Amino acid sequence: MCELLGMSANVPTDIIFSFTGLIERSGNTGPHKDGWGIAFYEAKACRTFHDPEAACDSAIANLVKNYPIKSNIVISHIRLANRGKINLANTHPFTRELWGCHVTFAHNGQLKGIKNKSLRGYLPVGTTDSEHAFCWLLGEIKHAFPQRPATGKLKRFIKARCDELKDMGIFNMLMSDSKFLFAYCSTKLCWITRRAPFDLAKLIDKDMSVDFGQETTSKDIVSVVATMPLTENETWNHMHTGELICLSKGEIK
Repeated sequence: MCELLGMSANVPTDIIFSFTGLIERSGNTGPHKDGWGIAFYEAKACRTFHDPEAACDSAIANLVKNYPIKSNIVISHIRLANRGKINLANTHPFTRELWGCHVTFAHNGQLKGIKNKSLRGYLPVGTTDSEHAFCWLLGEIKHAFPQRPATGKLKRFIKARCDELKDMGIFNMLMSDSKFLFAYCSTKLCWITRRAPFDLAKLIDKDMSVDFGQETTSKDIVSVVATMPLTENETWNHMHTGELICLSKGEIK
């Protein structure tokens, strides 16, 4: 299956360290070589990069890895294709507009019968079950809430719809509406929050380490969500089936 990576931070932060570990799994230490993508939020809009090639061999991924784009919210995905051809249209994350903001979505898993669900206004560009699920979910949200609702109400609504999708197969997902990062676990998802006092972190998939104490201030809070832990010397929190977390400025809300 695919792998997910997300970040929420209270100050604009680059994701070079975590992204470097993730893309090793796209053709080197892992089989997820059927495309990759990443979205960096800047206020209500996001800057996105996609490539249907393996990230470990991608000149675009190499640019992202070496260019410290700073953002408060990031979503990334590496793909192991099981539904839909390997092409740009089927490469996550997917983006649509809602409430005057870019909404970005990435999914891990398969959903049997998802294309039988009627869509409300949003249509897929590609042929994946993931994008159909995103269009369905976003249409349900927009139909229920023409204007942005209170956070608790939105969170409960998204969880109920994610539970419905989980019952159709495997539905691990990351989604952001530019204000929050939502992470839903069907089978496998974990997270870690880094705050002062910061320490040294070592990647699992590459001989690379970072002393975050030298790269941050005492006020910085950064949370990372991933399919599998990316570091070998830190304690990651593994989410439970049916669990949804909502992150804002690095904190779980």
